[in-house]
Amino acid sequence: MLTPIGPGIPAAFHAVLTSIHNAIRELQTPEEPKPVFAAVQAKLPPAASYPQCVALVSDLNILAHSNGAHWIRQDTGAVIV
Repeated sequence: MLTPIGPGIPAAFHAVLTSIHNAIRELQTPEEPKPVFAAVQAKLPPAASYPQCVALVSDLNILAHSNGAHWIRQDTGAVIV
């Protein structure tokens, strides 16, 4: 359960919590394009750890998405191995 943090918190916490709040808000409602995670094919993280995520496979010059099991090329639909 979330506990609201009131105005009586120390100033140091207020600054940190404000920056975290602003970063989350920016992720929830982006106002501009954001860079895509880039990696070479051999260094792609496990697809199972990033379902529904997109990556730029820089050595293949393609975008890929994770279906939860594999990284899928966006140009051909093939699995990246």
